[in-house]
Amino acid sequence: MSGSTDPIYSNGKKGRLNNLFAFFKSTKGTASPEDNKIISPPTEKTNTLVQQSDLISRDLSWLKFNDRVLDQATNEERNLFDRLKFLAITSSNLDEFFTIRVGSLYNYLDFGKERLDYSGLREIPFRKVLMREAHEFVRKQNDCYKNQLLPLFEQHGFKIIKLDAVHDDEKAAVEEYFERTVYPMLTPMLFDYTHAFPVLLAKVLILGVITQVKGTSSEEDRKLSFVQLPLNLPRFYVIDREDELLFLPIEDIVREYIHKLYRNVDIVSTNLFRIIRNGDFSLEESDDVESDFIDEIKQKIKSRRLGRVVQVSIEHDTNPDLLNLFKKRWEIDDYNIFPIDGFIDYTSFWGIIKHPEFKDQIPAIHPPVPPLGLDRERIPDIFEVMRERDILLHHPYNNFEPVLQLLEQAAEDPKVLSIKLTIYRLAKNSRVTEALLHAAENGKHVAVLFEVKARFDEENNIREAQRLQKAGCFVIYGIGLLKTHTKLLLIVRNEGNRVLRYAHLSSGNYNEDTSRLYTDTGLLTSNEKYTEDISEFFNVITGHSIPSEYQNLITAPRYMRDKLVELIQQEAKNAQAGLKSGICIKINSLEDRTTILELYKASEAGVPIKLIVRGMCCLRPQRVGLSENITVRSLVGDFLEHSRIFYFHQNGDPVVYGGSADAMVRSFDKRIESLFKLVDPRVRQEAIHILYYSLHDNVNAYEMQEDGSYIKCEIEEGTEPLNVHEAFYTVTLDQVMATHLFEDEPVRPSRPEVPEAIATGELTETPDETQV
Repeated sequence: MSGSTDPIYSNGKKGRLNNLFAFFKSTKGTASPEDNKIISPPTEKTNTLVQQSDLISRDLSWLKFNDRVLDQATNEERNLFDRLKFLAITSSNLDEFFTIRVGSLYNYLDFGKERLDYSGLREIPFRKVLMREAHEFVRKQNDCYKNQLLPLFEQHGFKIIKLDAVHDDEKAAVEEYFERTVYPMLTPMLFDYTHAFPVLLAKVLILGVITQVKGTSSEEDRKLSFVQLPLNLPRFYVIDREDELLFLPIEDIVREYIHKLYRNVDIVSTNLFRIIRNGDFSLEESDDVESDFIDEIKQKIKSRRLGRVVQVSIEHDTNPDLLNLFKKRWEIDDYNIFPIDGFIDYTSFWGIIKHPEFKDQIPAIHPPVPPLGLDRERIPDIFEVMRERDILLHHPYNNFEPVLQLLEQAAEDPKVLSIKLTIYRLAKNSRVTEALLHAAENGKHVAVLFEVKARFDEENNIREAQRLQKAGCFVIYGIGLLKTHTKLLLIVRNEGNRVLRYAHLSSGNYNEDTSRLYTDTGLLTSNEKYTEDISEFFNVITGHSIPSEYQNLITAPRYMRDKLVELIQQEAKNAQAGLKSGICIKINSLEDRTTILELYKASEAGVPIKLIVRGMCCLRPQRVGLSENITVRSLVGDFLEHSRIFYFHQNGDPVVYGGSADAMVRSFDKRIESLFKLVDPRVRQEAIHILYYSLHDNVNAYEMQEDGSYIKCEIEEGTEPLNVHEAFYTVTLDQVMATHLFEDEPVRPSRPEVPEAIATGELTETPDETQV
């Protein structure tokens, strides 16, 4: 631990207590959850530092992103269940934020390491600013729930109730449920001079129970124990009345009957709480990949469950003695403690949203449409089509089915010799895994690079990788300390007089579940300039090879930052020379300092720069003398914006890249990434049109301000609404080909001819089960 003068970082002993009451007594005077004076407003010096910085804090910007997600929950034009969905998403987002980002901050605080945030603040003052913002966000969450959503429950046919609203016959059923199902799963964990402090799990509802000898009031006889509520039981017990559904939280049931766990003693208090632990860990490279590396991953997953506590959600009237114990035990203060006057853990609302009774009230998702230039999604011979032309897939507007069909057809096709694939996250019951297993069974060479360090998917990826390995696939478990985040597929096929290679390059995972919820782009191609690059790339990541220069790929960690900087600098040179210039980039996150500084220089040189950044953005737009020519917008709506597209004007001959990388330090230095150049004119124009619609959306868009805040775009009077999450279902090739991003950019030629093999092929309808 750190030797900081701040008492929260002192090396307090964590041994057993000889007298619980003595401990409670020793902590009298520590601030209670109602006493938030310790969470003081930011000082003028702190505010000045934050606002004067030319860069915006990554973590503070992330909280602004979650604000935009919460804004969807407050949108009265959405139906209640849609709004509840977004509230639940903000809660799961916040859990990950505390687990990883706040956890990372505590890695510096606890071990005395120095950290200078983009805001200009050191680690201790930055913690106060960050946690203060987090408290404000939780306040807005609770306000949204209590004042906007909760009053609508009854008119939609359901309520969240307390036990006193249950009828006598219903209460008998509740008690039976407790006796038969809940009670056998509960385990009180005592903490006193003979029992060590128990290991409490993160993201689990826990009751802190204080008891005393029956009939006495002496504090010296009090005992403390903890009861963790089972994760594998629903959060709500559902009572189905004729005219409404009642959702009774499990914690209220346990509270009502908790005396059955504590016989012949008095219960002084029961307080519900939930903790988040530091889950940010790094990995040390191992020589023995087969054993040591996987064992290390498994050990790190376990350590995530036991990491230091960084956040505690508690009821607003929590017993102050219990609260003081938490502060001493976990070395935290009121910045880490979040009193909830509402409902702890909004992720539980998925149990309401997905209840069969409300199935008809969930907004339907538009069924996917065929990619531009194709009449159907399911194609008799995917290889034949890919030989004809490159195909851009834009999910979820286009189905993921062509990619699955490519894998499944390759697995069964006797002409296919090998399949190579990178995997980051898989769907449950993945068709990708099944296709690879079938391919191995059919004697094909299958090589899979499984990224077992994919955060929160480590266990699933290890399990799936081992299944493939047992079936005879060649499995690589990542590349040392680097995460393999690129999404590439290569298929080698013997076609008699020649051997051809077919490829898929993508911004998204090989995951048929998320392909229905995330916007991503993918390219199906047999162009040798791509397949040669991908073959070389696989040789690099699966063997010992130093690549020569790629024709159409930009890769990390070796070249990507330098190449993007070179492209930005070329636009600046063009602007300075009086030539046409422009940059438009659509990504999830913008954090890399070098890239941001080059964008600032390009802006000062007169380059118009249009950025579409869904999540955190550390660039400060519209600052006088720095970024006056830069605009930043964020799209947050029905789908999670996940595609990455990089556009450079090049004096009227645009260069466009797609791929899996964001402009982040981790993407450039700590991950194996790739961006692919779009060389086919029609495919390139489709990507440009995606940027165009994203820049003109006036339904889901938020404009970033110079101070780091965001303003929701409004539909101006006389202007038609443009919702990209609807418009891409009806876009035509003629619209695409007429699009340009900058006023001086030449309009593309009219609609090209569709190859006869595609236009006249006997194409079958997509099966119903593949519809989103």
